[in-house]
Amino acid sequence: MADSSPQNHVPSQAKGIVVVKIGGSTLGSHDTTMKDLVALQRDRVMLIVVHGGGNIISQWMERQGTIPRFVRGLRVTDAQSLEIVTAVLSGLVNKQLVASLQALGGKALGLSGVDGGLLEAEVANQELGYVGEVTRVNTEPLLRTLEGGYIPLVAPLGLHCVDSSSYSGSLLNINGDTVAGELAHAASAERLIFLTDVEGIMDGSGRVIHRLNVRTARGLLTSGVVKGGMIPKLEACLRALERVPITDIIDGRKPGALMECVGASSDSASIGTRITR
Repeated sequence: MADSSPQNHVPSQAKGIVVVKIGGSTLGSHDTTMKDLVALQRDRVMLIVVHGGGNIISQWMERQGTIPRFVRGLRVTDAQSLEIVTAVLSGLVNKQLVASLQALGGKALGLSGVDGGLLEAEVANQELGYVGEVTRVNTEPLLRTLEGGYIPLVAPLGLHCVDSSSYSGSLLNINGDTVAGELAHAASAERLIFLTDVEGIMDGSGRVIHRLNVRTARGLLTSGVVKGGMIPKLEACLRALERVPITDIIDGRKPGALMECVGASSDSASIGTRITR
C-alpha cells in the first residue's frame, strides 16, 4: 500500500477532484473524451488524468522484434522494453494528449510519475521485471498544478526507492490503472472513472454488471470472473474506495460518456459498472 504526502489546499470555489483514467484504445474518431475533459475543466471540475498507451507500446516493441508478454494483465518489462515504455508514455503519448487538450481550449500540463517525486515504487514481482508497485504518492505536484488552473496529465512511470536492490533509483513501468487508483486514494478524490473499450464489468454470462459493492467486487476477483486487463482496473477501484465514495468503469468510446458519468448522481443508473462502498 502506498503512503501519501500531506495534502495542500485546492483552489477556492472549485468542485471536488475527479480522477480519470484514459487508455489509447478509447481515443478514436467517435469518442468525445478530450472535449468532455475541456468542458468539465471550464465547469471548474478539478481533473487529474492518467493515461495509458499499451497498444502503442506493443506496436513499438514489435518493431524492435520484441513480443509483448503479460501476467495478470500487467506488462512484463525488461531493460530494453523499459526504454520503449518510457519514450512512448512520457514522450509521444503524453505530449500528443496535452496538445489535443490545448487545441480544444483546455489547460493541461504533462507529467510522469517521476516528475516532482510524484510516484515512488518498488519491484514486487521479479517475474515482471521493471514493473513497479506504488509505495508512496507525493500529491504536491498534482495539487500545485491544479492550483495553477491546469489539468495534470500523468504518464504512469515511477522511480524505484533507494535501497540495496539492483533496481535502486531505476525508472519503473507502472500499470496506468493502478496509478489512477493510487492517485485517487492519495488525493481523497470525489470520483474515479475508468474509460475503457468495453461496456463495463461482465458477469459469467457476458452481461454488464451495473452495480457492485466492495464485497461483491472482491468475490468477482477471487472467483476468476474478472480476467485480464479488467483485473487491475477493479483492484484499483477497490484501493480507491478506501477514501473515494464512487468509482466507475465505463465505455469511453461512447460520445459524451465522461460528461454523462460525471453528471450522474450516486443513486442514478450507471452507464457502465459503478462500484461503491
